Amino acid sequence: MNAPVPVAPNAAAFGTANPHALATILEASQTKRIIASRDIFDLQGIKLWARDQPVSAALQRKLMDRQLRNPLETCLMAKDGVTVQTLTDAMWQLLGSSSPLTPLLRPCAPRLMQEVTQLPLHPVAQLLLTAGQASRPSSFEHAVQAMALAGALMIEHGGGTADIRVAMLGGLLHDLGEMYIDPRFGEADADRTLDFVSYQQLVVHPHVGKLLLSQLTNYPAALARAVGEHHERLDGSGYPLAATQEELSPLGRLLAVVETTLAVVRGEQPSLARASVALRVVPGEFDLGWTGRIASAARHEPPLPDGHEPETLKLRLARLDGGLLAAQTCAEALRGSAESASLKAALALALHLLTRLRTGWTASGLWCTDSIAGADVPELDAVERELSSRLQAIGRATRLRAGDLADAEAKRLALLGDSLRSATLAG
Repeated sequence: MNAPVPVAPNAAAFGTANPHALATILEASQTKRIIASRDIFDLQGIKLWARDQPVSAALQRKLMDRQLRNPLETCLMAKDGVTVQTLTDAMWQLLGSSSPLTPLLRPCAPRLMQEVTQLPLHPVAQLLLTAGQASRPSSFEHAVQAMALAGALMIEHGGGTADIRVAMLGGLLHDLGEMYIDPRFGEADADRTLDFVSYQQLVVHPHVGKLLLSQLTNYPAALARAVGEHHERLDGSGYPLAATQEELSPLGRLLAVVETTLAVVRGEQPSLARASVALRVVPGEFDLGWTGRIASAARHEPPLPDGHEPETLKLRLARLDGGLLAAQTCAEALRGSAESASLKAALALALHLLTRLRTGWTASGLWCTDSIAGADVPELDAVERELSSRLQAIGRATRLRAGDLADAEAKRLALLGDSLRSATLAG
């Protein structure tokens, strides 16, 4: 059974102005010319804003708690906003940079530059991209990187022109839903570090992005679906639906690989080698058809930096092994006494994910640390860090699956959370 999607207020119908998106648009209006493309009315027919009038803080006051005749996003336009030329310039800048992505992208550069000029920018997408570029520059940079990487992977995969363009659009637009949540929870790598309450806010953004594209634009349904799937995993460990392999689209699988790769590339030790580790550390999370190119490019990088002595790494691995075993034992014991279907489902998910981590542990050879040599340390260090990151996510995913529980059952589930935190600290 899939986990329920925690829908943000007003996210589904866009009947009222989302306060976070509106704040971002207003901030962008200080440097960009954003105007009303039509008169804005509430449901009672009262005109709130006139066509061609620039947006301002006064609009925010008028929109407060008002149900709108048309979604606000369809009533605004950015006159001097993001264009295909903006995207072309950003692509050139990326290709000329020292990003770990650059060696992977350059063989595809001619085709990428050709197709970026042909991408259709729907006015709603253009408005939100403009707002992001002006007020959250890092989000726009992330979108351009995702656009380029998705396009390059599709080119290497042998996709046709339409396939390449929809892949590039998927990368470009995949995180538009982040504009509709508190910006504190919308960082590119936030899902690895947030506590559960904050995580609840973050997990809605793929769903909101899907709704944006399906309800407010004329982009293909396959594109909207893939945007909603870009944090899903083939083994059911992703969000927001915990969808499994049979339920995910090919484009959604591609975007999941793109998102994970970029999360690592933007991290403290950016490299394709670490991204390759993240994509394969737990077998069955990602589509091998898309991960192969990342692994191939990673082999041409310099070796990962060696930051730990073999003996230190052995201790960390032993502690993580014990912590993982303790978490599995705790989940098994709790499942034996669970009564409600919600708690049983949550604990079943926890055991499934813990078993997946153990599979990754075994496949990586971490069970045999006696022969660790200096050359192995960087790779095994990266594997250990990824497994520890997955452990952090299991507690949040389990609580999300459980939903509302009676106090007694919530306390029992908290025991698993304590065990998982201990396992993470042990690692």
